[in-house]
Amino acid sequence: MNKFEIRTQTKKDAIVAAALRLFHEKGFIHVSIKDIAAESGVSSVSLYNYFGSKEGVVRECANVLMQNTVRKAKELLGQNIEFKDKMLRALEICADQDYQLLCSPGAVEDQVLSSLYNENTNRIRVEIIQEFIRQGKSEGVIDASVSLQTILELLNAIGTVQSSWAGTENYKAKMAELNRLLLYGLIGRP
Repeated sequence: MNKFEIRTQTKKDAIVAAALRLFHEKGFIHVSIKDIAAESGVSSVSLYNYFGSKEGVVRECANVLMQNTVRKAKELLGQNIEFKDKMLRALEICADQDYQLLCSPGAVEDQVLSSLYNENTNRIRVEIIQEFIRQGKSEGVIDASVSLQTILELLNAIGTVQSSWAGTENYKAKMAELNRLLLYGLIGRP
């Protein structure tokens, strides 16, 4: 990278960090482009040049959060631990990532934010989940007779429930319960 590209990337990183911080503190609805620009130390014009709109900033925030999640998930896949522990940790990582953006004030009610976030994370999330499912089937932990499509549909339904809890006080506790239920069933033991 040349100096110009480094400066540009530094500004973009500052914008995303400021946006994530402000969205979490004030909520997506109550944060303006001017707020993000001021918090990040760049001009509003630069922000528009880099991202085009507030929605563009949200897309990039979602991408940054997902890249971090992907990195953590791939590290988990390579660890020599029991598969159930890998899955539980992977589900916790995904829930934490969602919590960072969707648990900001007003986020759940804001359809623009929710749809932008979901469109930018679902594709990547499915790719990660498919890798975990393949590994689980190859290790004999996940029943090979259950289709990948059925598992993905179940996880999608769980994601819908998870989204409905995003603004609640006990989000993390409820997600931990749901993850245990998913991995161990109603009767199974950890």
